Amino acid sequence: MRAKIFAEENRRWWTLGALCFALFMIMLDNTVVNVALPAIKSDLGISTAELEWTVAAYALTFASLLLTGGKLGDLLGRRLIFTIGLVIFTLSSLACGLSSTAPELIGARAVQGVGAALMMPATLSIISATFAARERGMAIGIWAGVSAMALAIGPLLGGIITEHISWNWIFFVNVPIGVLAVLAAIFVVPESKDTSREQRLDLPGLATSGIGLLALVYALIEANQYGWTSARIVGLFVVAAVALTAFVLLELHQRLPMLDLSLFRNGTFAGANIVAILVTMAMFGIFVFFPIYMQTFLGWSPIQAGAALLPWTLMIVIFAPIAGKLSDRVGSRWLMAGGMTVVAICCLLLSTVTLQSSFWNLLPAFVLGGLGMSFVMTPMSAAAMGAAPVAKAGVASGVLNTFRQVGVALGIGIMGAIVADRAAAHGGPPPQAFVYGLTFGMRVSAVICLGAAVAAATLVRRYRHVEESERALEAAA
Repeated sequence: MRAKIFAEENRRWWTLGALCFALFMIMLDNTVVNVALPAIKSDLGISTAELEWTVAAYALTFASLLLTGGKLGDLLGRRLIFTIGLVIFTLSSLACGLSSTAPELIGARAVQGVGAALMMPATLSIISATFAARERGMAIGIWAGVSAMALAIGPLLGGIITEHISWNWIFFVNVPIGVLAVLAAIFVVPESKDTSREQRLDLPGLATSGIGLLALVYALIEANQYGWTSARIVGLFVVAAVALTAFVLLELHQRLPMLDLSLFRNGTFAGANIVAILVTMAMFGIFVFFPIYMQTFLGWSPIQAGAALLPWTLMIVIFAPIAGKLSDRVGSRWLMAGGMTVVAICCLLLSTVTLQSSFWNLLPAFVLGGLGMSFVMTPMSAAAMGAAPVAKAGVASGVLNTFRQVGVALGIGIMGAIVADRAAAHGGPPPQAFVYGLTFGMRVSAVICLGAAVAAATLVRRYRHVEESERALEAAA
């Protein structure tokens, strides 16, 4: 009996390791490509617009299909959909590395996003189904730490590979990792699904949510190029509003909806998702525009710019698991509120940078940013998943990660618009104008972070997962 319990205990942590292995690949591809873009442009001889699509194609399909990935996992089996996503992601990574033209690379990046969208919701929902409530916070803490670490080291790793090997290997390194992850998924990860008696795919919901999110993310990414008031961008926002409104109306009247909107009646679930979209807005405004500032105006190399973010990464690696344990004991509410306040202070410190700033001027802000993020991301994920029934874990995970990915697009779009607008208003030389716009944007980010802190404090409460509630009812009876 003891041997069996020990084996089951080991399998849970092996499962977490396999999931984190795959998760690292997914999140790495959000940022690893950015520093390689000049080399890709030079090697393939592609235009600036095509270069932008190299990044946008991945983000668009990823964000648009996350809800679909979560529902398919609940419906057909989370391990099955996770493994299919792994195979798609691995093969498309190989195709990216072998690309010799812009259409080939852009198409392969879009398929990569499809694979990531199938994998991402499954990672969190499998954790919720595999770990007991007392261990779930720590497991999600490790998951969140791996996710944030991959995002943070992406620029550094991309710079090293591009400078010392070639940009193709940014994608080739995913292939052996993907093969190992597929084998681990088959032999280690347990299968789980929604065991409701009646199941069907909500095709109208899938279509309207996909179209709405695709139009919204596309508009946010391209708004700076075409202008926020251009017919193209306004039209896309109209399409997004109509499609997402239709999605909500359909889900309210569907007998078996893809998204159970009753989840949002839970203040903890709603609050966690609000924080998710706001925190990623602030984070990606920093991760995208500060490497540009460091390389273009401070004269740092891509490797130096990526290395400057390592203190941020180290804080997350150290404190994310601690935050997970704390969320198990004291709940997520004040950890999230406190963490967002610390990130707001980070943004205020970054709003003081100049053209003469050194690494030592940026270091305190990056340390605070990593510390604050540690105490936001883990409790946020634990609160959202803890507030949802295990049977709906795939949908809940899909919603949470969709909000995060939309926050990425919002962060890039809004920060880009602010920097461009304030730089134009400054009217001085380009370096001073850019820094003026960047520092103004950081002050706006600080306000956003404080808004997220208020949302966490007012909406998030202690949660009791469904199986704990059932045990409490049985004990009372």
